[in-house]
Amino acid sequence: MTHPAFQSSSVAVITGGASGIGLAAATKFAGMGMKIVAVDRDTDKLAEAEDALRVAGAADVMTASTDVSDRVQLEALEKEVTGRFGGADILMNNAGVGGRTSCLTAPDIWEKILGVNLWGAIHGTQVFAPGMIERGRPGAIINTGSKQGITTPPGNPAYNVSKAGLKVFTEALAHELRNTEGCQISAHLLVPGFVHTAMIGATEKPAAAWTAEQTVDFFVESVNRGDFYILCPDNDVPRALDEKRIAWAVGDIIENRPPLSRWHPDYADSFAAFVAQES
Repeated sequence: MTHPAFQSSSVAVITGGASGIGLAAATKFAGMGMKIVAVDRDTDKLAEAEDALRVAGAADVMTASTDVSDRVQLEALEKEVTGRFGGADILMNNAGVGGRTSCLTAPDIWEKILGVNLWGAIHGTQVFAPGMIERGRPGAIINTGSKQGITTPPGNPAYNVSKAGLKVFTEALAHELRNTEGCQISAHLLVPGFVHTAMIGATEKPAAAWTAEQTVDFFVESVNRGDFYILCPDNDVPRALDEKRIAWAVGDIIENRPPLSRWHPDYADSFAAFVAQES
């Protein structure tokens, strides 16, 4: 089975499209013969990406230096995409930023992370989705989340909050789209594993990490199956372990354990025993 939007006549808009998972997705879609709109704030990388996407087989390539946290810039982008290509069929809200934070980190840093990771996807969806629905064609909205938005490990609450919020937003979006009469747009939450991108700060790919291309291949296969939750493994953590970690995190509420009990010394042995249990 192939998602009906994954065809050569489609127009794909990818934010964070000049590197990492975004560029890998744009390259994959280019190889299908789509028209590609690569969106990023790095103009130098955008120029390199444009050349690479044309070589990869894109029917046409448009690049845009756009700050996704600024709704006005996204509205201008949508008008340009509609004017040039008639609209979008695939929207991948992938732009993201990281950085270590605490709950008491200065608000401007929190605002930057939430502005890109959460509001960027909300803005992108609200700006592009109405036209995608009105277009009357099969389409897809893919939002790049994170396992940290599900298990919320200590050490980076701003990032975790942004990705947890994005998970909830994308779940609600999928519900609304499937209950909108005549809508042929599906929504999907991409949850990467450990991926070698600039965000991890390593020049050489760690052995435990997947490449961006592996992640995109997995996500395309998952969307083709009709999956909403695209929970990616990597070379270190298999799906079974991810499932145990997610189940334990939800169990904190059900069992009335302390929050983040997976990292609480009083629950270390219990968590280890839980992981060791056969499914």
